[in-house]
Amino acid sequence: MTELVIRALTESDAALFHTLDCPDLVGRAIAGVEYATFAEGGDYRPEWTYVALREGRVVARAAWWGSQDESSPRLLNWFDFADGEQDAGIELLRQAPFDVEYELMLPADWRERPETLAAGLARIAAAEAVGKKMLVERYQYRWTPECGLPPRPTRLTFREERDDAVLLDLLRRINSVTLDAHALHAIAEHDLETAAQEDLEYIHWCPEAWPMLAYDAEGELVGWHLPARIPSGHTAGYIGVVPEQRGHGYAFDLLAECTHFLVDKGVEAIIAATDEGNFPMAAHFAKVGYPVIQKRISLV
Repeated sequence: MTELVIRALTESDAALFHTLDCPDLVGRAIAGVEYATFAEGGDYRPEWTYVALREGRVVARAAWWGSQDESSPRLLNWFDFADGEQDAGIELLRQAPFDVEYELMLPADWRERPETLAAGLARIAAAEAVGKKMLVERYQYRWTPECGLPPRPTRLTFREERDDAVLLDLLRRINSVTLDAHALHAIAEHDLETAAQEDLEYIHWCPEAWPMLAYDAEGELVGWHLPARIPSGHTAGYIGVVPEQRGHGYAFDLLAECTHFLVDKGVEAIIAATDEGNFPMAAHFAKVGYPVIQKRISLV
């Protein structure tokens, strides 16, 4: 085979990204997103976008994502290669100067269709070939008014909290007994404080966020929910119950209230996610009326 040329794109040749001959079976394209740079009104920087060329033809591509004010990418969330060019994709990942999480977007039924199963597994294998490991598979939800609103919960009261010290203490308590794979990974790689700090940084990263603490009838702290606006829309960004208050179904109340909070602000679409292994939270999403629209796999 002829030699590969692997390089970043520039603003003037960003259109090369679109020339790869590859069906849109998995990845960000299945959400109806088109690759475009910030200058074009899109989500990507050309210097964070790499292509592998063979005889001038694009045979693999990868785009790393981060918000406009970030100095380095947050995620790799677009990665494709032409049929028979998996090795080119692997070499692209190996040479690109970014080592962040790879988030692979998949149809909800991706394992049930041979073509999406093959496409998904090929990308996972390529990421694993450069040292990434499967962290978690997550359900991705999208609530719209057609899903219906649950009754607004009445057994809790809610108060917005902006004090970072209070929020950090809450996050430490929640993450001390958690099913969330990203929090568990942060704890295993670093410590509980790091996991709490990462969650706090997420709050500050959101363009708009309203951390809402919940209290029971006796005034005891139950947990919190985080309605927020992120670059892709509005989200029920976090639902958490402190360990001593678990077992009472409070996560349902928190998610229901979070949904009502955003609807009261005029929001008509709410995205959310939870790990497949977090069976209690997945059950609450189903009960509140959030349908699964996609799956996402994280490799770190």
